[in-house]
Amino acid sequence: MLPRKRPRSGRSRLQFLLLFLTLGCVLMMVILLHPPPPTLHQAVTVQASKHSPDTGYRLDFGDSQEWVLEAETEGDEYSLLDGLPSFISLQEDQLLVAVASPRARRSQSQGRSQGSYQFIKHRSRRWDEEALEKDWRTEEDVEESEEVLTPLGPDSDGLNKPLSARLPLRRVLPEVRHPLCLQQHPTSGLPTASVILCFHDEAWPTLLRTVHSILDTAPRALLQEIILVDDLSQQELLKSALSEYVARLEAVKLLRSNRRLGTIGARMLGATRATGDVLVFMDAHCECHPGWLEPLLSRIADDRSRVVSPVIDVIDGKTLQYSASKLHRGTLDWKLDFRWEPLGEQEQKGLPSPISPVRSPVVPREVVAVDRHYFQNTGAYDPLLSLGDSENLEMSFKAWLCGGSVEILPCSRVGHIYRSQDASSGPDPEVALKNKIIIAETWLSSFKETFYRHIPEAFTLSKVAKPDCTERLKLQRRLGCRTFHWFLANVYPELYPSDHRPRFSGKLHNTGFGLCADCQAEGDILGCPMTLAPCSNNRQQQHPHLRLDQHQRMEHLSQRE
Repeated sequence: MLPRKRPRSGRSRLQFLLLFLTLGCVLMMVILLHPPPPTLHQAVTVQASKHSPDTGYRLDFGDSQEWVLEAETEGDEYSLLDGLPSFISLQEDQLLVAVASPRARRSQSQGRSQGSYQFIKHRSRRWDEEALEKDWRTEEDVEESEEVLTPLGPDSDGLNKPLSARLPLRRVLPEVRHPLCLQQHPTSGLPTASVILCFHDEAWPTLLRTVHSILDTAPRALLQEIILVDDLSQQELLKSALSEYVARLEAVKLLRSNRRLGTIGARMLGATRATGDVLVFMDAHCECHPGWLEPLLSRIADDRSRVVSPVIDVIDGKTLQYSASKLHRGTLDWKLDFRWEPLGEQEQKGLPSPISPVRSPVVPREVVAVDRHYFQNTGAYDPLLSLGDSENLEMSFKAWLCGGSVEILPCSRVGHIYRSQDASSGPDPEVALKNKIIIAETWLSSFKETFYRHIPEAFTLSKVAKPDCTERLKLQRRLGCRTFHWFLANVYPELYPSDHRPRFSGKLHNTGFGLCADCQAEGDILGCPMTLAPCSNNRQQQHPHLRLDQHQRMEHLSQRE
């Protein structure tokens, strides 16, 4: 027999060992270069680094950089909405979107490629009951609240935060609507709404109570979305915890600005990302009644040029008790300060129904609804109005003078937290005064002199730094807007200044009796009661110079006689 060669078993084992070690090294390199995706808890935990005035917030979303949504090109402006011209000049790099989702990686691969944003969809279309019950306060917040619970009292901003924290995030409001409102049934085919809530260091309970109140009372088919705009809040609770909370809610988006914009800029920022047919701008400390949204949408559906508002009920900032308001309309004075004016008995009798819309010279700023395309095509908010308020005056003047109207709807009711008058939460006085100067120079025409007489410091400031209102004046000419005289004569004649009132002279003749209005007093006839007497060309008392209001009263007297 031929001898067989003995197999080299030692060399084979060595080759197998080398192959195994090689595969292990390759596997380790793959793990190091391609780590596994983060879990949901890691993904939604957003931590903000220290704030710098120059750079704004730098959001750190952990290992996965897909959560940092920044523009690739700093100079890109907002994209057009449905082919309509852009209406603000904010840049893309002034916005960060911080809404977490388990589908973030997939959304990133499907995102737009032109250096704008990715809107990450929520992981659930149903509220998470555990999220509603979870205590989202930090340990420091818990310790602080326990220290101040006794006695209960208002904070520095006039809000009783300990009491607000004790109230449930979802509470039922007392029914205060007129009985006829309960018989109203909204028609089909109403437009959808995007509710925009802007906040800066808003208290956690009031902010979330506003959100849940909207979700609980607005029909899902009509509520397109709720857009929260964080205007550079500093509270830790409004950062990662809020991002995680919002990710569990249905139809809620969270936008974060990396610089302070103010109410006007934040509202415009939310408007650029809204997709609903109607924009509803609402303060972040409100609570809504059932049926509040449908009347607003119905009126706008009938006429897209209407700017409408609900009746604003009062929630006391100290007790958080809800009180129904009587029917008011929004007005202003010559200092361009907003005023609530009760609807007089004659005005109420003149309404076709107790629930008929009320014409209002000025729309309140707490809650206002406007058609999205109408808002955009009429110039949106004036970008010169920075950080302060008065945007409701500008919107109201533009609506009335440029073909629209302003209404308050009795069947729509929203409660608003009004804080104490000594709370220092208002805008900077100089900024507010500059905003009033911009409105006066843009909309009051020759009546701006009356405004300057009421606020001499505004006249002085306008001479030092007069605003450039060229673009807004061009907008007025393009829209074919009326003059402010028309507003005073047809919308709010009570504001007409006495030195500008039209005057009339001559005899007031009653054709039915053949008599003339006559003042029986000799000398000055100012304030003299008028009677009917035989007409005479020789009596000066029958040739008064009448202002507009006197002429109207004498005409009423003539008709009554």
